[in-house]
Amino acid sequence: MLRIYQTVLFIALALLTSTQLFAQEPVSIDPALKGIYESRTPKKYTIAGIDVKGAKTFDKNLIISISGLSVGDEVQIPGTDVFNKALAKLWKQSLVSNAEINITKLEETNIYIEIVLVERPRLANFEFIGVKKGDKDDLNTKTGLSKDRVLTEDMKLSAVDIIRKFYYDKGYRNVTINMVETPFPGFANTVELKFYIDKGKKVKINSVNFADNYEIADAKLKKQMKGTKEMSRFTLFPDKIVSPYSGDTSKTKTFKDYLKQSGYLYPTKTKEILDPYFRFKFFASAKFSDKKYAEDKEKVLDYYNAEGFRDAVIVTDTTIPNSKGNIDVHIKVNEGHKYYFGNITWSGNTKYSDSVLNLVLGIKKGDVYNGETLNKRLGKQLSAEGGDVGSLFQDDGYLFFNVDPIETAVYNDTIDFEIRMREGPQATYGKITVSGNDKTKDYVILRELRTIPGEKFSRQDIIRTQRELSQLGFLNAEKINPQVVPNNADGTVDINWQVEEKSADQLELSAGFGGGIGLTGTLGVTFNNFSIKNITKKKTWDPLPSGDGQKLSARIQSNGRAYRSYNLSFTEPWLGGKKRNSFSVSYFNTKYSNAFDPITGVSSRKAGDTSYVKTVGFGISLGKQLKWPDDFFTLVTSVNVQQYKLRNYPNIFAGLSDGTSTNLSLKFTLLRNSAGPNPIFPTSGSNLLLSGQFTLPYSLMGITSSTDNQYKLPEFHKWRFTSEWYVPIGRARGPEKNKQFILKAAAKYGFIGKYNPRLQVSPFERFQVGDAGLSNTTALLGYDIIAHRGYPVYSNSNPKINPDGVTPTQYFTIFNKYTAELRYPFSTSASSTIYGLAFFEAANGWYNFKDYNPFKLRRSAGVGMRFFLPLFGLLGFDYGVGFDRYNQNSGLKGAAKFTFNLGQEPE
Repeated sequence: MLRIYQTVLFIALALLTSTQLFAQEPVSIDPALKGIYESRTPKKYTIAGIDVKGAKTFDKNLIISISGLSVGDEVQIPGTDVFNKALAKLWKQSLVSNAEINITKLEETNIYIEIVLVERPRLANFEFIGVKKGDKDDLNTKTGLSKDRVLTEDMKLSAVDIIRKFYYDKGYRNVTINMVETPFPGFANTVELKFYIDKGKKVKINSVNFADNYEIADAKLKKQMKGTKEMSRFTLFPDKIVSPYSGDTSKTKTFKDYLKQSGYLYPTKTKEILDPYFRFKFFASAKFSDKKYAEDKEKVLDYYNAEGFRDAVIVTDTTIPNSKGNIDVHIKVNEGHKYYFGNITWSGNTKYSDSVLNLVLGIKKGDVYNGETLNKRLGKQLSAEGGDVGSLFQDDGYLFFNVDPIETAVYNDTIDFEIRMREGPQATYGKITVSGNDKTKDYVILRELRTIPGEKFSRQDIIRTQRELSQLGFLNAEKINPQVVPNNADGTVDINWQVEEKSADQLELSAGFGGGIGLTGTLGVTFNNFSIKNITKKKTWDPLPSGDGQKLSARIQSNGRAYRSYNLSFTEPWLGGKKRNSFSVSYFNTKYSNAFDPITGVSSRKAGDTSYVKTVGFGISLGKQLKWPDDFFTLVTSVNVQQYKLRNYPNIFAGLSDGTSTNLSLKFTLLRNSAGPNPIFPTSGSNLLLSGQFTLPYSLMGITSSTDNQYKLPEFHKWRFTSEWYVPIGRARGPEKNKQFILKAAAKYGFIGKYNPRLQVSPFERFQVGDAGLSNTTALLGYDIIAHRGYPVYSNSNPKINPDGVTPTQYFTIFNKYTAELRYPFSTSASSTIYGLAFFEAANGWYNFKDYNPFKLRRSAGVGMRFFLPLFGLLGFDYGVGFDRYNQNSGLKGAAKFTFNLGQEPE
């Protein structure tokens, strides 16, 4: 009201002044309008008309609608704030730079009002000058500026702040921005913005310095700061850095003092003496980030707490630019006292005694105080590994179990604790449901669950179920989420298993054509969630019927006239649907032809039909999950039949180029697989295998004799043992806790023997060692192909070493292999699993026990990458150096080998 009154008076005074200055005719003011605000008695008026002045871009009706005023509204003057509210609504839209409401006419109790506007300009164009194209593209989206929109002061200030932060996060802390606003030619009330940007020199972290840290060395504290790293340095004249908190930060003693120390060869102390002169940060960025710096300060305090300094604080910190344009980070700490655990007592426990709980807790009086360790051992911080007090109770049904460590006394440097717990009643599973599955039938997921209604609650059941659901292959392991809903009233717990399906089908496709060779290529498909029951229902085909969790795989491969192969397999993981008994059948038919005519050297169909080796095989297996020693064990029994047919194909076995061999064997495999939860990238657990494969002892049964063709009915017994362990390295914290180094340690052994000492060891089912482990022609004869990165396929033509007439390539009867791999995941999402690795391997093969020497191994080391895409499966690359291939003639280059893997991880 006051503003309207002032506006009317201003207009009146302006008119009067104008009349006096320019000697024009006097302009009279309607006394009725003046009397509206001079009246001491409020009076009601009706708005009879609304006009809008100054609106060039916006529709007048839109302005009236935004103001909230309308013809017919009653207002009381004086005493109304209707006009103020209308002005506030117009300002709120950020469409105008000025707005007024005037009463222009009065007829009895009807008033006519006028809304006077000054519109904000529109943004016609904006441009970033002085930066590269990539930055321009990023800034176009980040600043939020948009052409043909009303331009406000807030938008301009926000754009400048975003540009500054954009370069600040990149390490350019001295960026200058000059924003120029000019009218845009050809269009009324439009402007153009130009941002002149000078990002300056990138600022790096020259040094990180600590003050008043007497108990823990700088190097250990710097190690905790993963996102605040110092830049590399190599100089003979190190900078003298002065701390604002403790003066000269050159804490390193002279080299003479360093030698006087009793532990002068310790890495930490050696690093301290070298750090001012030499610092090499190959993978670390020295860019300063406020966000990461704040996180790193918390990590420093966490480290202090883990070392027993629970009162440690960062008193103050600052960054100081140096003469070279970089910054020195200075942090002053107050370490406080180092504390130790004192007496630990228990209260509220009836299920387990104090001695049992102390054993599980694993903390003794005198141990360095660590609050995180205490909470983890009590189970307040859940872990998949278990082994804590909480899991001890919750695995026995005590879902409502609660525990709280209470400090009962703090004296000197010792803290006494009383562990108070409430066991609560044992809970049972109530309603168990599944959600999120569209293709997969409910029963396929429900049968994998270990959370059975009516049974006693166990946290281990939930962890185990998560692992087994992830190993199905068609569910996203990271999205399996059990929603646990306790029901205190009846002591039950409902669980809704939320899942997310992912594409589990794989396609392999390649093709080509070569003159004289013919059509080459591969077509392979694998359906991991197949449904044979719905194969006759056309509506379920997408592209094949799915949802029953079965696996169907088919593959056709051709290399023209030289090679062709057909493979087909089917697996039912729950035969009968009631127990975890798997059933599998497989069939393969391969043919490797000598397609080149030995006289002309030209590939021909005739040559391929008269010289070849052909293998046809069929297998059937039944797997049964065992309950003893534990239910991680599985026993698989399989029967396999292979027929090897040779026709005019020399150099397979000594003295054999024609003939047919039939290999009938029975195989028992005992498995224990607790590796998980992601089957592509296991982070814990183990994978153990022990197998025995047997043919009938034909010669001992009188079916054959030592004078018969021993290749017709080969006889042997074959043994395999594999042990793989996965161990997480270090502690994973924060949002990247799933990105943790994993150590894989593996040992593999193989042996094939004979029943009759007068016979040679079977030429089938032997072991080939070396190279990438990819299938080749030797796979036609049933050989196990054992990879050894950094080496080609082992070969030896020495008859003393190779006495049984097998061809020069070493097809061993015994092999040993050891592997250590350090893995790091870059992505473990459902769309792709990517990880890098560094490996060390040692392996070798032998022909008999006389030559067997388990300590004589061929060693190699190298690096590699693995890519797993759901559509194409596993893709791997390794670069290894065979140490025992290295000599003065070959050099390092001759000892190195690049290998490629496709489809599966080699043995």
